[in-house]
Amino acid sequence: MAIKLKPSKGGFLRPFGCGEFIRDYLLGKMPYRAPAIDPSIGAPQADICREYKLALIRERGMDRAVQLEEKLAKMQGRAISPDEIDELFDRYFAQIPYKTTACRYHSFVVYFSMLIRLHWVVCTGMESPSDFQKHFPDGPSRKYYRITEAGRNTPDSAWRNPQKYERERLKPRSGT
Repeated sequence: MAIKLKPSKGGFLRPFGCGEFIRDYLLGKMPYRAPAIDPSIGAPQADICREYKLALIRERGMDRAVQLEEKLAKMQGRAISPDEIDELFDRYFAQIPYKTTACRYHSFVVYFSMLIRLHWVVCTGMESPSDFQKHFPDGPSRKYYRITEAGRNTPDSAWRNPQKYERERLKPRSGT
């Protein structure tokens, strides 16, 4: 018997998409409390992936904290306390495992390579040493990526679903 991995109702829920996060992060907009970067320098894939996962953990933790505080305030007949929400958020943020949130790094690299194929993201040529090189000096260094003009001009709907955009772009045209 096959076990369905996708939930039967609603699909996989994310408060925001990976593509949109990458775009906003590389534009230096600090999405979802991610640290600021210089858009002309960009950031390495590993840093972008890490910040995406941490942003999802923060959003998930805040959502849980707000839901629990609303429930407790209603049960106790009191007003909702922002300080209580902050305490609950800190507890949830510390409890949510990093590995259970969002995609694995390999999936992120595959997704990111699609953005490179679409010419929305490009390597800046800047590199920095990686932790891997401490033990293996010939290992790969960290390459920095920035958003291109084509990526800036791409509509939000395409950033929300770049796979669909790529399929439609590669679909053979009929009638020619």
